[in-house]
Amino acid sequence: MSTDGRLVKGEQTRGTILRRAADIASADGLEGLSIGRLATELRISKSGVFTHFGSKEELQLATVRMAAEVFRTHVVEPALAVPEGIGRVRALLDAWQRYQREPVFPGGCFFHSAMAEFDARPGRVRDAIAASQRDWSAFVERCLREARDLGEIEAEADVAQLAFELDALCRTGAAQALLHDDPSLYDRAARAVDARLAAVTPA
Repeated sequence: MSTDGRLVKGEQTRGTILRRAADIASADGLEGLSIGRLATELRISKSGVFTHFGSKEELQLATVRMAAEVFRTHVVEPALAVPEGIGRVRALLDAWQRYQREPVFPGGCFFHSAMAEFDARPGRVRDAIAASQRDWSAFVERCLREARDLGEIEAEADVAQLAFELDALCRTGAAQALLHDDPSLYDRAARAVDARLAAVTPA
């Protein structure tokens, strides 16, 4: 096998490991990850897994990055395909709610789980999770600001506050739906989001 072929195979193996790691972490937490568990489940040698990450913390950090890329693919990119304005805002929130409903990860939203696990635990993993959430909030605010600049959201709307409220509604609905095994709670959250947007949309 050529050097390029080995590199491609190595990247494919790394991707497979990280996707399984994200699935596990969504249900069992990032602390539920171990090189041994991944090696057993994927039928890879422990040394093969260790070579890609070197430590549990590096595995956790790489898993957070993988989950952020999955989120971007399922939620952010579909919204960017829609022109700026309230249409993009709705496309973004619709895509996020689909990501939660499917669910993309077996334990529901990866970051909902990760935030609850690491919110009071200082360190590099918490910092990575927090950075991903700051990026998400900034993107929601950007979409809302674009809509406001186009006159599709009231000029006096506080986009930071609105972004916070929409985020809270979607997160709470998804968490409650998962906890109670009640899909109707996703619908309640969707109706609440629609009502909040209608309140700031010019007649």
